[in-house]
Amino acid sequence: MDHVSAQARWEGRTQRPLLALAVAFAVAYAVPIVDAPAGHSLAAVCTGVEWVVWAAFALDYLVRLALAPNRRDFVRRHWPDLCAVVLPVLQPLRLLRLVSTLLLVGRRARMAPQIRLTTYVVGAVVGLLMFGSLAVLSVEREAPDGNIRTLGDAVWWSFTTMTTVGYGDHAPTTGLGRMIAVGLMLSGIALLGVVTANIAAWFISRFEKDDVEERRQTEAIAALAEEVRLLRAEVARLAEHQRPDGGVENRASGHEVPVAANAPTPLRRDAAG
Repeated sequence: MDHVSAQARWEGRTQRPLLALAVAFAVAYAVPIVDAPAGHSLAAVCTGVEWVVWAAFALDYLVRLALAPNRRDFVRRHWPDLCAVVLPVLQPLRLLRLVSTLLLVGRRARMAPQIRLTTYVVGAVVGLLMFGSLAVLSVEREAPDGNIRTLGDAVWWSFTTMTTVGYGDHAPTTGLGRMIAVGLMLSGIALLGVVTANIAAWFISRFEKDDVEERRQTEAIAALAEEVRLLRAEVARLAEHQRPDGGVENRASGHEVPVAANAPTPLRRDAAG
């Protein structure tokens, strides 16, 4: 129980710092691509920032693994995190650092209780658009037959690719650029499915609330009708007991005893005496 609470405390304390590091990674990745004439020293600094951010997420994974009560189960449930940590070490490409960091940021963002599904989807769309544009621009700008030369072309291409529209005015020509395109297509379809499912779930919840309210009102009306029926039966019973037809109620038996028509009536004393 102590290991679980320690892991939860660690995740709560490192959530915001890791997200801030993710923003630093985004800036470090974007600057050399947007500012192509930047000097070698600036590019080296940005590369160092990228490795530092990746190392921070890798350290976070190792700490959570050490604090997990069942490490084998933790590795089995968090295998994407492990792949994201190991991938840049096996093949230290800049694009792999981008993919691994995006995976780690997405996994930690899903764990945050304050981040709702809508916020997560919006953040994922913006992140994929931004990083997809930068990635395809970095690999297609120097291609001999490439037609994605500016950041505007790259952003437009990312929009049309994620939405699976594909106008065809801009398209990657290199193998790596086409791999990025496949990733954006699959991500766009997945996010569109999540958005559609979220909207459908909202409508279903609204209909369920209306059904519950309607059932509650129907039950209240039925209960009121039953009370009215009981009250009418009680009024009828009281009226039956007090009807003016010459009958009297036998209090011992609760039955009515009729009075004979020829029964002698008591003599009344004359008032005069």
